[in-house]
Amino acid sequence: MTTATAAAAPAPAPAKKRGSAVFQGLQKVGRSLQLPIAVLPAAGLMVRLGAKDVFGQDGLGWDKVASVFDNAGGALTGALPLLFCVGVAIGFAKKSDGSTALAALVGFLVYSKVLQAFPVTDAVITSKADIAATYNDPGVFGGIIMGLLSAVLWQRYHRKKLVDWLGFFNGRRLVPIIMAFVGTLVGVIFGLVWKPIGDGITDVGQWITGLGSGGAALFGAVNRGLIPVGMHQFVNTVAWFQLGDFKNASGVVVHGDLTRFLAGDPSAGMFMSGFFPIMMFGLPAAALAMAHTARPERRKAVLGMMISLALTSFVTGVTEPIEFSFMFIAPLLYVIHVLLTAASMALTWSLGVHDGFSFSAGVIDYALNWHIATRPWLIIPIGLLFGAIYYGVFRYVIVKFDLKTPGREPEEEVDDLTKA
Repeated sequence: MTTATAAAAPAPAPAKKRGSAVFQGLQKVGRSLQLPIAVLPAAGLMVRLGAKDVFGQDGLGWDKVASVFDNAGGALTGALPLLFCVGVAIGFAKKSDGSTALAALVGFLVYSKVLQAFPVTDAVITSKADIAATYNDPGVFGGIIMGLLSAVLWQRYHRKKLVDWLGFFNGRRLVPIIMAFVGTLVGVIFGLVWKPIGDGITDVGQWITGLGSGGAALFGAVNRGLIPVGMHQFVNTVAWFQLGDFKNASGVVVHGDLTRFLAGDPSAGMFMSGFFPIMMFGLPAAALAMAHTARPERRKAVLGMMISLALTSFVTGVTEPIEFSFMFIAPLLYVIHVLLTAASMALTWSLGVHDGFSFSAGVIDYALNWHIATRPWLIIPIGLLFGAIYYGVFRYVIVKFDLKTPGREPEEEVDDLTKA
């Protein structure tokens, strides 16, 4: 090797390091999305309590109570872009505090108001009814962008010292001022260029919807496939809060599969329905299979743990504890899980099941949204079918390939863990 070659050899390392930094940044963005998403169960619950068939005229007949809950839930679902902006800013910034949220709020308020300077259609005043102007609506995507900008700029300038005569605006007080101007700039940019971007997102949504059960399967596979790298929230956010439009009873246009479902869109649920059989039946059955294939001396302990994880998945739809129990130690099982999730998404959609959730596909959301779902009863037999498939396939593959799932670890590993 020549001197020149030796000197050039380490060159690829910085590129690899940059790629790793980008990947870690994307993972951090994905994690920051969890904070605003955590608000959705409250929104979904209040929207359902305010529905006609619960507290309304077709239920208990408490119309005023129904109106209170409906307005309360609508305040959250109608402010999703703002919630994502503030939540992402807090979740993404290191050592964030209240000033981070204030900066995000200032930036978003300015940005959303500036968008109204670029109407898509002008208001029309008629003798019968006035028609309001329409504006570009980037939805939660715009909120996420503003939240990320707020977090980055807060980290950069929250300790900034100005000249003495501007000392009052040092540090944290400076960032909201910066965000006011950033919000103006982003609002102008989105006002000018969002239409083709929005049309592109709409076209993608229509293309996926046009695939029917194939589109549902594709989303299910991508959703589960990205969990190991922590980036599934990206596709969730686009599918649940951006794809598809629906005008609710109040005349407000809402976006995204989840939001449209809660607003009463009968065509919604493509990106949610198929998760119910997996989370309520499939993964609990997989947990049972792992317990039954554990070594006899460890079976009781593993069974107790797996029953707890299975109940968590069934009741709340929180599946990560089960998935992480085999994701890395038995990747083959996880590939099977991804494929079965895709199959469930395709089957439920092809059978005309339209169901949804505000938090996750557990029995709580299943029962809560029964009356606004289409053919929700089919989830039970579909779930039992997938439960049997998961149990049989997982048990066979674990034994056939001697996979080291919980309770099947070598003796020395168990001893090391016990001593630790």
